Amino acid sequence: MIGLLRIVVVILLTGFVATPALAQEKLRFYLGASSKTLGYSPLWVASKKGFFEQQGLDVQLLLLRGTPMTVQALAGASLNVGSGSPEAFIEASERGLDLVIIGGIINGLTHYIVGGKNYKTYQDLRGATLGASSLTSGTVTAFKQALKVKGLEYPRDYKILVVAGGSSANLAALQAGQIAATTVAIPLNYLAEEAGFNVIGRLIDAVPDFQLTVIASKRSWAEKNRSSMVRFMNGMAQANRWLFDNKEPAIDLLTREMQLKPNHAARGWEYYTQNRIWHPDGDLNLEGMKYNLRIYAEQTGATGPSDYAKYIDQSYLYDALKELKKK
Repeated sequence: MIGLLRIVVVILLTGFVATPALAQEKLRFYLGASSKTLGYSPLWVASKKGFFEQQGLDVQLLLLRGTPMTVQALAGASLNVGSGSPEAFIEASERGLDLVIIGGIINGLTHYIVGGKNYKTYQDLRGATLGASSLTSGTVTAFKQALKVKGLEYPRDYKILVVAGGSSANLAALQAGQIAATTVAIPLNYLAEEAGFNVIGRLIDAVPDFQLTVIASKRSWAEKNRSSMVRFMNGMAQANRWLFDNKEPAIDLLTREMQLKPNHAARGWEYYTQNRIWHPDGDLNLEGMKYNLRIYAEQTGATGPSDYAKYIDQSYLYDALKELKKK
């Protein structure tokens, strides 16, 4: 059923272009979100609070369920802007696709290491089987680094069972007793705590700079439609500022839109703002991009990726911030 729905989405997206919606005199703009979770909230804030509309953009926010589909839609000009992991857009660029990263969404790690009821410390994990979404992703690399800081080396001191499906699947495997510990992103870590599982540590303590997700566009289209891209980034900047400056309304929106418990939304908001996981203006974590790029090069053996500037263009955001400063 899921496969069929994805096919339908691709069919519906075919032929989408950024054209004026004449009745409203707004530019029709297609934005792809690879997930609808707490971290992606700035996209929904920009849409629901009218920040895109204020810029004369009729933004259609589409949930595509995964970065690979987003990359495909961007390359085929079915989307104007898409979101996902930076590594996917770096790889696409290395393969010759005309994609460029223009801003940040989740600018740091939000994952906690959660252990089963008999696993309370890092040392308890020695000799255990741990769950991860892959053996090579950036998050797993950070997981290994967090364990290494505590004296646990892979594969000498623990095994990894690949559990496809992200934090939800990791938590399900932990509940089923298939693994001793795993990483779970906010706010699922709060559910894990309430279920009696043990929080052992945070990935951000071992890897403080990491670019988890970004927004990207087709470089040639973005430059040809520069004014529209600046307006889009203006809306994103205002959405991020609103999230930081309006605690209680923001928590209320997160509770409703992301279907979270109010206390989970509040704790999530505090983590994201206090650790600047959302950037106040929607910018990137450049130190995080350097880390991601180094890991990507190490894992793929690619010699091309050496400078993050090759894959990003912050000028659209910076032009938007200049416009905001004038107001």
